Amino acid sequence: MTPWAQSLLGVFLLAGLAWALGENRRHARIRPALAGIALQFALAVPLLWAPGARAAFAAIADGVLAIQAATRAGTTLVFGFLGGGPLPYQETAPGATFTLAFQALPIVLVFSALSALLFHWGIVPWVVRTLSRGLGRALGIGGAVSVSTAANVFVGMVEAPLLVRPYLARMRRSELFMVMVGGMASIAGTVFGLYGAILAPVLPEAFGHLLVASVVSAPAAITVARLMVPDDGPPTPGDLDGVERASGGFEALVRGTADGVGLLLQIVALLIVMVALVALANQAAGLLPALDGRPLTLERAAGWVFAPVAWLMGIPWAEALVAGELLGIKTVLNEFLAYLRLAAIPAEDLSERSRLILLYALCGFANFASLGIMVAGLAAMAPGRRADIVGLGPRSIVAGTLATCMTGAVVGTLI
Repeated sequence: MTPWAQSLLGVFLLAGLAWALGENRRHARIRPALAGIALQFALAVPLLWAPGARAAFAAIADGVLAIQAATRAGTTLVFGFLGGGPLPYQETAPGATFTLAFQALPIVLVFSALSALLFHWGIVPWVVRTLSRGLGRALGIGGAVSVSTAANVFVGMVEAPLLVRPYLARMRRSELFMVMVGGMASIAGTVFGLYGAILAPVLPEAFGHLLVASVVSAPAAITVARLMVPDDGPPTPGDLDGVERASGGFEALVRGTADGVGLLLQIVALLIVMVALVALANQAAGLLPALDGRPLTLERAAGWVFAPVAWLMGIPWAEALVAGELLGIKTVLNEFLAYLRLAAIPAEDLSERSRLILLYALCGFANFASLGIMVAGLAAMAPGRRADIVGLGPRSIVAGTLATCMTGAVVGTLI
């Protein structure tokens, strides 16, 4: 079987898995699912194959590098050599002076401020409205779900539903699930630069591919959500709402920076706690007998579970265990740690094609830490729907993972 045929088979088998893991399977409709898959290809083909796509990706990468350099100027001023400034001593080993918290993570602050400014200027709302109208017409979903799903291309899993907050209370249960899966199958625009910078050494056009992943995963999220929790009534209409605009560009920058501080602290705290918990779990697993001469770890166990999913996306079986470990890290911990590990894997362990497929498959917030954040946020916005939100929460992780893996398989058919 050729690699592209393997990926194409995976697209439909992953959709079938979503149906098998869903509820009310007899009520699931095939035509909307096929329309969702077709829309994924309709978006991916021009974004990846258009004559100017490569040049656009290169231009985007140059823009991110410029923002990264500007951020480095700020961190150097504030943190000195810890933030990337000249060293007062001789470096003893390559990369020994790199400090994640002071050199890489602060780009989140700059992207958060720029995102707020683009929102204030009306650029992001215009794009969201355009995408939501396209999603609504192509997939037959209501305006409220369309807006939230389209907004997830740029903002996080809590910020997007805020745009349709007045409609959450009267959404159908299936629509509420679509909103949740849309958040799980995407990442926030504020971390695009961070992940792009991490992956640039192994995938030079990483930032462009992250943008494509966010767009293509939107119809994937709707498709998987409908297969797992079928439509249970007419769609809920709605438009971009609940947006508090800044009075000026400077206020937008200040607000965006303040929001970025909270996000930055949350990332740092979650990294410390999650890495510590996994280290404790691996120490406990190390007490068990070794397998194949290597101690048992959560990463190895996840590799066995997710290896078949990696193969369905089009990754060769010889690389499926390594890819499965990355998918497991992303699900148990978060996509940030998974991208860090992906960037560190030697070239002989993963081909360039497999790395690119994994970039798409890992591009989502579907993990247990994100679940707590999303459930708390949605429950605060729609207290009357708390029972539905909590009940659908664990299933949204599965759906979000299947959606991003389906996007990886779609891309696997095209590269």
